Amino acid sequence: MTTATPSGQEASLVAPAPFTGFDIQPAQRNVILGALLVVMLLTALDQTIVSTAMPKIIAQLDGLSLYTWVTTAYLLTSTVMVPIYGKLSDMFGRKPILLIGVSIFLLGSALCGLSGEAFLGNLFGGGMTQLVVFRALQGLGGAAIMSTTFAVIADIIPPLERGKFTGLFGAVFGLSSVVGPLVGGFLTDHGTATLLGHTIEGWRWVFYVNLPLGLISLALVTRFMPLLRMGNGTGKIDFLGAALIVATTVPLLLALTWGGSTYAWDSARILGLFALSAASLIAFLITETRVKDPILPLTLFKNRVFSVSNVASFIINMAFLGVMMFLPLFMQTVLGISATNSGFTLLPLMAGLIVSSIVSGQLVARLGKYRPVMIGGGVILLIGAFSLTSVGVDTTQFGIVWRMVILGLGLGPAQSLFTLAIQNAVPREQTGVATSASQFFRQMGSTIGLAIFGTVLTTTLSTELPKYLPQIPGMAAQKVDLGSLQGAGLGGSTGIADQITAALEKQNTIIEAALRGNTAAATQALQNTTLPAQLKGVIARGGLPTQTRTAVEAQAAQIIAALTTGNAQTLNTVAQSLPEPLKTQLAGLPASVIGTPAAAALATQIRAGLEAQIPALTEQAVTTTMTQVKATTATAAKELTAKIEQGTRLGFSASVRHLFWVSFWIIALGLIITAFVPEVPMREQPKGETPATPAH
Repeated sequence: MTTATPSGQEASLVAPAPFTGFDIQPAQRNVILGALLVVMLLTALDQTIVSTAMPKIIAQLDGLSLYTWVTTAYLLTSTVMVPIYGKLSDMFGRKPILLIGVSIFLLGSALCGLSGEAFLGNLFGGGMTQLVVFRALQGLGGAAIMSTTFAVIADIIPPLERGKFTGLFGAVFGLSSVVGPLVGGFLTDHGTATLLGHTIEGWRWVFYVNLPLGLISLALVTRFMPLLRMGNGTGKIDFLGAALIVATTVPLLLALTWGGSTYAWDSARILGLFALSAASLIAFLITETRVKDPILPLTLFKNRVFSVSNVASFIINMAFLGVMMFLPLFMQTVLGISATNSGFTLLPLMAGLIVSSIVSGQLVARLGKYRPVMIGGGVILLIGAFSLTSVGVDTTQFGIVWRMVILGLGLGPAQSLFTLAIQNAVPREQTGVATSASQFFRQMGSTIGLAIFGTVLTTTLSTELPKYLPQIPGMAAQKVDLGSLQGAGLGGSTGIADQITAALEKQNTIIEAALRGNTAAATQALQNTTLPAQLKGVIARGGLPTQTRTAVEAQAAQIIAALTTGNAQTLNTVAQSLPEPLKTQLAGLPASVIGTPAAAALATQIRAGLEAQIPALTEQAVTTTMTQVKATTATAAKELTAKIEQGTRLGFSASVRHLFWVSFWIIALGLIITAFVPEVPMREQPKGETPATPAH
């Protein structure tokens, strides 16, 4: 087995170079680590705390069309800048890059909180656009924090002891996933305050809360953290390589974010973004082989620990995010658990993740080996993924909880040990760029995984739902909408179920028009197989106007016959069916009038009176008939709603099981690759040897 030496060549793994980190006193080290924990927590929280505040933000800033960009802007800048900051920290030191990152992050936080304030006017086009721009600025700072923090740990703690701390930092991400939405919701609902006569809405504190803790961390880093520079600071910045990283990553992330939702996967825009990303990647690879001081040295990929660990981490994070994103959707849609409770149901997963992150770090410190712990975590993760393939409509909340615990226990080692292995295997002067590259590949895996799993679920739903959903005449083609599915639950309705009322009302509109004699509507109504035969007969004969006129004419003929050739008894019988005014008029008619010219004239008047009543009688008949039709429709709607809700649960259960099977096989692939990660003995500081003294 081999690893890379500082020159990039292969060397024996049996006797790795000793750890030559910086000499930091324990008290100073603890202060630095405490400050890093705080800024790391703030950065991790910022990715989850905003979600619960978004409805209020949208309502105030009127920016529903830019909803996704509040997250996308942060994701883009934080992802593309990670490898760039890593290289810069190797060249110029961790401290200045971290200070710059924290400062930019705090500035972005403050500006996000000020978005939409009157004094900013129409800057960048208004409040919601301002928030998107400032979130991008936050991402620029967050990238520096994320890439530098783990590099600092590698600088001041020997690999043999480092697992204890990387596990703790990895647990921060699990904690933020739980605390973020809760804190965001609390501040949004209860944080509104008046200061100096100015009302500060609760959602603004979601961003302002970063400032006090961030400033304390900034002061501690400034006071206690040394420069921690690996190089001499004389290298040239690879501006072209940095630009090509941006040109490769941004189009790719945009394509993955928009594909299948905003634009079709085969649309010119998405294909163009993929093409631009591929061309930029080729140009980047060519550039990095020619420049003297590349932003991402390609020689790192000759290091098997670096390359294999990044591939395994990429794959596992791709599967992990797929599970994380769609489990709440499954719980809400299938099990009827509310959005809030589905978030709480993820607590066992986070608890397992936090515990296993810390325990795995302790195990590595004791064993001096990371691969057995990696593989063990991967096996547990695979078991957890397999357990999810059996979920369904009958799964209880407890059944979800114990599966979450297993998943969390398996995920813990993956959150920290791959980075630890990479740091242990690369030359000291490349620690920053190697660490940031690890973070970069992890984030890219998560982003690509989200796109893949979203496509898999949508495609599977399109084939599974029709198997369980009843077909409704007049209803539009069933289209899967994950957003509306997320609102489903016991007693709730889905996007598909909501179409029932509209479809049945459309049918009723057609039936009513057909009853009124509309020929085109009659043609449509007669094709409705659910329409009663009696109603079809009325429509086929010209509708209620024709039926009413026929009935009036028959009645008029009876009156005329009774007045001209009948007798008083016949006239009295016929008169009972007349409208009240005409009935009264005939009731006082003397029997001697029957058969006279006066009776014939009266018959003509009554006939005209009856014909004048035709519109009102027709309207009355339509109202009566449609009341009966709508009553039948309401009953049918309830029955169909029940079938739709159950069918949606069954169809979604089948689809999500398919998704979890995909996740299982992806994790299995990641586990196989993990088994090929070379085991480099953990370096430790030689006894009696003085480590490098950090510059201040």
